[in-house]
Amino acid sequence: MRLVVAVLLVVATVTACSSEAPPSAGPLTPRAEATTTTAPAPTTAAPAATSAERGELRFRKIGEFEQPVAFAVREGDDRMYVAEQTGRLRTSDGKTVIDLSGEVSGGNEQGLLGVAFHPSGRWVYLDWTDAQGHTHVTEWAYDGSKATGRRDVLTQDQPFANHNGGQLAFGPDGYLYIALGDGGGAGDPEGNGQDLGTLLGKILRIDPRVDSRGGRPYTVPEDNPFVGKEGAKTEIWAYGLRNPWRFTFDRDTGDLWIGDVGQNAWEEVDYQPAGSEGGENYGWNLREGDKPFRGGKGRELVDPVIVYPLGQDGNCSVIAGYVYRGEKIPWLQGQFLYGDFCAGWIKAGTVDELEKAAEVGKVEQLSSFGQGHDGELYALSLRGPLYRIEPA
Repeated sequence: MRLVVAVLLVVATVTACSSEAPPSAGPLTPRAEATTTTAPAPTTAAPAATSAERGELRFRKIGEFEQPVAFAVREGDDRMYVAEQTGRLRTSDGKTVIDLSGEVSGGNEQGLLGVAFHPSGRWVYLDWTDAQGHTHVTEWAYDGSKATGRRDVLTQDQPFANHNGGQLAFGPDGYLYIALGDGGGAGDPEGNGQDLGTLLGKILRIDPRVDSRGGRPYTVPEDNPFVGKEGAKTEIWAYGLRNPWRFTFDRDTGDLWIGDVGQNAWEEVDYQPAGSEGGENYGWNLREGDKPFRGGKGRELVDPVIVYPLGQDGNCSVIAGYVYRGEKIPWLQGQFLYGDFCAGWIKAGTVDELEKAAEVGKVEQLSSFGQGHDGELYALSLRGPLYRIEPA
């Protein structure tokens, strides 16, 4: 992942990182071939339907934020919550709930990166990087008006400034899932993606709500795949990931979809079916997309379900979305949406025919998707707009 720096406005993005770039370069800093690519102009309407079955979409602007990167909803609350990379968690009615702008690091893929509410709505969790660039997953008690009782649930030192991941989500099982990138630097120089002794390059699964008298900030579910495995971090749920910027759960099936940002050649979306016992190895840094990386080989690597070329037509960074489960767009029902940050396109395809996914719209500097209580979907642009996806 890398950040695109505008001439007059520094903005964080989610693009891939070239092996030619120095390790200190942010993962969203474009490589040479991407620097000449201009993101498409914003649009509020999708292109014409590509088949008799496919309808049209429009992207209605419903809000404006400062570098929005993550979206969440809260049980019993009609408002939408948006995380701004610059450090604030804000609501759709303009209220600032938490302000970390004086604490977050501001370069490349750093800052406030993720938000999730506990299923009860009583606690809110933020993923952010501090002034030294290290990751914090922090909890606040929240009553709908005021956030109190701040405590760090998990921290992770970051060796480089890029590949911080940042996604937070509670799964259908009620546990908190956390995405961490491989720690940065081109090609995973520390080998973190395949190292079960580190949390980097992984998706974690923990229970953040524990008896504080036990002295532990969280507990590890007993059925996590590496519990009892010598030398392995028990928090790990899946590994072999480079920079899993966004992952989502299908609200109907519980399936997990992971967008993993590529290195030089391939962007990928990975998949974990509901009912999995965890422990999947998605291949990085033995493989990028479905191709060996620098001659790497490995056994029992899980193939990506979507692969597309980086650099072609301006592609630079995959943004995983949701399987649509709303009611307002019947033709979109059961289709998985995903997009690319630099190219700006959004595609949708049925989960069993993803190779037939087709473009359904464009959002300039697409940074993330969101899902409402009703299953309707939203798209965030790093330039500021929050869009609701609607039938045309």
